[in-house]
Amino acid sequence: MRRILSLAVAVLLVAGCATYQRKDALTSTLNAYAATLRWGNFQSGLNFVDPKVLKANPPSSLDMARYQQLRVSDYDEGAGPTALGENDVQQIVQLHLININSQSERTVIDRQTWHYDEESKRWWLTSGLPDVTRD
Repeated sequence: MRRILSLAVAVLLVAGCATYQRKDALTSTLNAYAATLRWGNFQSGLNFVDPKVLKANPPSSLDMARYQQLRVSDYDEGAGPTALGENDVQQIVQLHLININSQSERTVIDRQTWHYDEESKRWWLTSGLPDVTRD
C-alpha cells in the first residue's frame, strides 16, 4: 500500500513540476515577445509565431512594410493571460502605435492566442502578428 501511495505522490509531483515549467515558459515567452514588439521589431516577432501558422499564412511584403512604419509607444497586457485549456491561453493587449511618417498615434487591440507544444516544450503564438490595419 505504501508503494502505491508513494507512486501516486511521485506522479503528482512530476505533474506539478511540468505545470510549473509550462507556466514559467509562458511567462518568459510573453515577456520576450512584449519586449520584441516594444522595440518595434515585428520581423523578430515572427520567431514567436507557430511555424504551421506562418507556413499557412505568411505575412505579405506589404504587411511587413506597414510594420516598419510603426513604433510601439505602449504595450499594455491588461489582466494578463487567461487559460483556454491545458495548453492554450489568450491574452488581450492594447498596442499604442505611432506612425513614423505622420507622427499620429492610435490604439490597436491584439487578441493573442498562445499554444504550448509538448514536443518542443515551447509556447507558440497561433494568432499571428497583430493586425495593425484595424482600429
